Amino acid sequence: MNEPLTVTALNKYLKYCFDNDVNLQNILIKGEISNFKHHSKGHFYFTLKDETSQISAVMFSKHAKNISFQCEDGMNVIIEGYVSLYLQGGSYQVYVTNIILDGLGELYVRFEQLKERLQKEGLFDRMHKLPIPKFPNKIGVITSNTGAAIRDITTTIERRYPLCEVIVYPTLVQGVKAKDDIIHSIQKANRDKDVEVIILGRGGGSIEDLWCFNEEDVAYAIYQSDIPIISAVGHETDFTISDFVADMRAATPTAAGELVVPNKRDLMIQLNQYHNRLQQVINNMLKNHQQSLNKLKNSYVFINPSRLYEQHYFKLDKLFAILEKNNPKSLLINEYQKLETNKNKLDYYFDKNYTRLNNKFTQLINKLELVNPLSILHKGYSIVKKGEQPISSIDEVRIEDVVKVYLKDGLIHCEVKNKEVTKYE
Repeated sequence: MNEPLTVTALNKYLKYCFDNDVNLQNILIKGEISNFKHHSKGHFYFTLKDETSQISAVMFSKHAKNISFQCEDGMNVIIEGYVSLYLQGGSYQVYVTNIILDGLGELYVRFEQLKERLQKEGLFDRMHKLPIPKFPNKIGVITSNTGAAIRDITTTIERRYPLCEVIVYPTLVQGVKAKDDIIHSIQKANRDKDVEVIILGRGGGSIEDLWCFNEEDVAYAIYQSDIPIISAVGHETDFTISDFVADMRAATPTAAGELVVPNKRDLMIQLNQYHNRLQQVINNMLKNHQQSLNKLKNSYVFINPSRLYEQHYFKLDKLFAILEKNNPKSLLINEYQKLETNKNKLDYYFDKNYTRLNNKFTQLINKLELVNPLSILHKGYSIVKKGEQPISSIDEVRIEDVVKVYLKDGLIHCEVKNKEVTKYE
């Protein structure tokens, strides 16, 4: 024992002690990551510390490649590994075989990291969002065909806007195979050229249940879709990556059904407003044309057309006076011929002007008749009203309701005895 040891011998002995202590061969250590470095060969080097101490740690690439999240300074983790001594440096450190997040949870960290990365890549930018059509003819729904979400979506669309067609793409929305199934359905809907908008969603669940909507490949499939996509995943408080990439987010599947189509009641109100506005426009046009007609009827030409050539009569009288005074017979004949010529021209232009104005007047009357909404009654059609509101659907009347039927020559009061649904092609 009195013989001096070499540094190497001492380090070897200490390494032997570390490696043969069973308490140090498979341990769990809780702490905070600091001074994290990701080596180009895939190794992790960092310090694990708590309030009063710290220890060096290394995780070789064969273990590091299995970590599903990105390690960062400040993360609270629980590491699994063993303690040994680095022979050349003479320092002991932890050799890490696994890292588990402590506190926030692995899935949440993976969610935040992917969200931040995709945002930097521009997948969430407003400039890439496609507009949702206001009046879609065909809507694709990507969800499970057995869950509550499909019923909520289809019944909402049918209630609000029964004119459109819903095409369901039965899809797995939970589990290991759900990611590939969602991507396949998005691509299939894009190949079906008639689909104008897609609803992608499912009902509520835990973050694990909804995780397929946080997959990076699903995010890129949504981003690359040529058809606008509405994401309707979970409840109002649930947020997934698909919500940020999609062209629109709906808080729930039912909300997606309300966002994708207009409400038929709102459309009816709007149509009635357009009808009233059109009626007002027609009435104003009729009023303006009536004023123009009255103005033409009261014009100088129509009231006293003879005044157009009265002045010529005065001139004629003067010429006759001159002729009578000078008695130039030939001059009288010439002037009389000029008078006849001018009179013929005057009659011609008067008749021409009158014919032009009369034709214009007739055209205006014909145009007014074309836009007259009541002219259709003369073709055998009728207008049905309940009270003062026009009726366009059997859903607007009930049995024994009294309605008014307007015909071209009068009004009929009728009582509804029966209703029958008929579709006219």
